[in-house]
Amino acid sequence: MTSAHRDFLPGRSARAAAQRAVDLMVVLLAPESSASDVRSVLEAHGETSVALAPSDVASLREAAAELREVFAARDVAEAADVLNRLLARYAHPPRLTDHADGFGWHLHVDADDDGPWGAWLVTSSALALAVLLADRQAPPGGLCAASGCGKPFAHLGGGSPRRYCSTRCATRERVAAHRRDRSRTL
Repeated sequence: MTSAHRDFLPGRSARAAAQRAVDLMVVLLAPESSASDVRSVLEAHGETSVALAPSDVASLREAAAELREVFAARDVAEAADVLNRLLARYAHPPRLTDHADGFGWHLHVDADDDGPWGAWLVTSSALALAVLLADRQAPPGGLCAASGCGKPFAHLGGGSPRRYCSTRCATRERVAAHRRDRSRTL
């Protein structure tokens, strides 16, 4: 890893880290994603000097598949179990770091500032998702309920729990349901 991972910098939050995890998962779980796609997401979330070897992308894909289990959880207890399993497997004692580069002190639970990308994604994301779960007492996200979608999304705001990854998927499902209902009444 050549960039400084800025997970919980001042002004950044568990919500930002959770959204970064979702954005990375969407790219990494797509069948045709490339290293440049992954790099673009990392850079959009503040990473600098991102250099990814094919083994890094493979490691990130494995991490995304493991994190998907959190979003697939049926309830808060199952999400907590998955997060606890991931944290037990990957996390190290919490530590504060500024990467010796003056990025500002922030919390890490991975083994090393220059550790593998996959371990960083699991640990930083699991920590952020665990904070969201504890704050809301609800699963930190879900998988889109729209037929044929299944993309992960994070619950980042208040209000009712989401079922869809985007307004586009929600609208498409509402229109399809309306058309089904209308065809039954004709």
